[in-house]
Amino acid sequence: MDQQLIWANYSHLETPEHRNHINHQSIKQMAASAMEGVAATALRSVIQRVKQAAERSSRSADRIKVVAVSKTKPVSLLREVYDAGHRCFGENYVQEIIEKSPQLPEDIEWHFIGNLQSNKVKPLLTGVPNLAMVETVDDAKIANNLDRVIGNIGRKPLKVLVQVNTSGETSKFGVDPDGCLELVKHVTSNCPNLEFCGLMTIGMPDYTSTPENFKTLANCRTEVCKFLGISEEQCELSMGMSGDFELAIEMGSTNVRIGSTIFGAREYPKKQ
Repeated sequence: MDQQLIWANYSHLETPEHRNHINHQSIKQMAASAMEGVAATALRSVIQRVKQAAERSSRSADRIKVVAVSKTKPVSLLREVYDAGHRCFGENYVQEIIEKSPQLPEDIEWHFIGNLQSNKVKPLLTGVPNLAMVETVDDAKIANNLDRVIGNIGRKPLKVLVQVNTSGETSKFGVDPDGCLELVKHVTSNCPNLEFCGLMTIGMPDYTSTPENFKTLANCRTEVCKFLGISEEQCELSMGMSGDFELAIEMGSTNVRIGSTIFGAREYPKKQ
């Protein structure tokens, strides 16, 4: 909210002496209060759009999970979305999820959706007891590390998705589509503390080319399900974000990762 507007809204309550006591933090608090409810309203809009996309593809909206991605957002905003009835949240950074999770209710289902480095596996698993899923297993090494640490700390098996680089971009993480099945075989055969649940992709930022990325992931699922002897309904597909989640649902996505559409643009700290 514009600072001048905030002063206008509150100026009738102030004498010049009072105004001297209102500092910058007070202005931020007023702005935050004025914005209260926006994220909850945005969430409801997203849920409605998910239902409509599911109907268009003759699917049940109950089978599509919305992961509310709260990267860079304050706990107060997550709490607003939680209070609106949402329980599934995603984070990209280990440090951020470790800091946020103890400040929020234990019934939240946390998804880790960022690139996971080996030295962050133990802090993630010990720091977030209610971590429900890691969506970004992209090689055997990280799968082995997750499996070992889970065994050592004695927590229940962790649900995981295998991340596939469907766009071929070197800036994206994920196993090559040709290597997807081998990685799935490794997880299901050699990692007893991991529960393989499906596949994940990010796709290209140019959404005009994303349908091909989604189709590639769906083809990987077909191959994986044939090997595992399971139906495709038993293998999740995490694909689709704020800009393309409706298309992703129409193409078979079961998990959509929605950030800015719910929480607003991300707020990165300014570099010094």
